[in-house]
Amino acid sequence: MLTPLAYGLAIVLDLFVAFIGVRFLLAPRTAAAGYGVLAKPDGDRAYLTVKGVRDLTYGIIGLALIAFVGARAEAWFMLAVALVPLADTLIVLRNGGTRAAAFGIHFATAVIVLLSAALLFAV
Repeated sequence: MLTPLAYGLAIVLDLFVAFIGVRFLLAPRTAAAGYGVLAKPDGDRAYLTVKGVRDLTYGIIGLALIAFVGARAEAWFMLAVALVPLADTLIVLRNGGTRAAAFGIHFATAVIVLLSAALLFAV
């Protein structure tokens, strides 16, 4: 029972972060609003592109690890990558985003990613 849950959560998280990356590349202003920090109407193109590429890459790496290396490698990856949503929490708070977005989106994501790591270590 634990193995399908651990793998399933990891795959869903990897696919979700890849989707977010694609969204930042295809609909950057909408994605920025969902992130919690609005993009400036006259700029921020680099920020939006970097965010998209970063997230897409993390999603693909996670999927590759779970497919070709296994649960333990994915667990270490999840543990390390949990720093990203924790940093995103601070970024949102320091750049005019709401506490609801910072904690409800980013901090909550970090907790779920850490939970995924724990489940993967347990299998």
